[in-house]
Amino acid sequence: MESIEAHVPKTAKQRGRIAPAKLAHIVRRTNRFDEMVDWYSKVLEAEVVFANEMLAFLTYDEEHHRIAIATVPGLEDRPENTVGTDHVAFTYGSLADLVHTYTRLRGLGIEPFWAINHGPTTSMYYKDPDANRIELQIDNFPDVAGLNDWMKGGAFEENPIGVNFDPDDLCARFEAGEPAERLLERPPLPDGMTPFDMLRF
Repeated sequence: MESIEAHVPKTAKQRGRIAPAKLAHIVRRTNRFDEMVDWYSKVLEAEVVFANEMLAFLTYDEEHHRIAIATVPGLEDRPENTVGTDHVAFTYGSLADLVHTYTRLRGLGIEPFWAINHGPTTSMYYKDPDANRIELQIDNFPDVAGLNDWMKGGAFEENPIGVNFDPDDLCARFEAGEPAERLLERPPLPDGMTPFDMLRF
């Protein structure tokens, strides 16, 4: 039987670029196991495909698990203002889906702490029971080429953070029939404000 080495070139230059096929899942360690499983199930409309007293696998698509929640005895809460992953983002297929999700979660008492049109995306940020930040977003451009053209125009360099918006106002305008293309356009910064005034933590 021929070995795999016979098919794999010896040097990185010969191999070329070998990148992952996809980002598979994230794992959260917690001391709030039940709360975390419940929160991610609700927020992502995810199904628990496996669970015991220390581990749960959740998925919302064809992947066997997109989120894993693990509890380990003796875990302590992470202090604020420490290094680490800032947030994890999930993209929806349409503005209608994002609006529906916001409305559904609001009805469950889960509300974003930050809603901002970054330019590339329209985003709503939530905190899970451990205060990990989750971004639910919609791409503002139909394709990457359009986004790249916009970024090259200087608007993103001038304001790389974005402009805050009221999600209830966005929902009302969407439900009134305002075109998604107009709703996704990033407005100018309010008078007298800088991009850093848009930050929320």
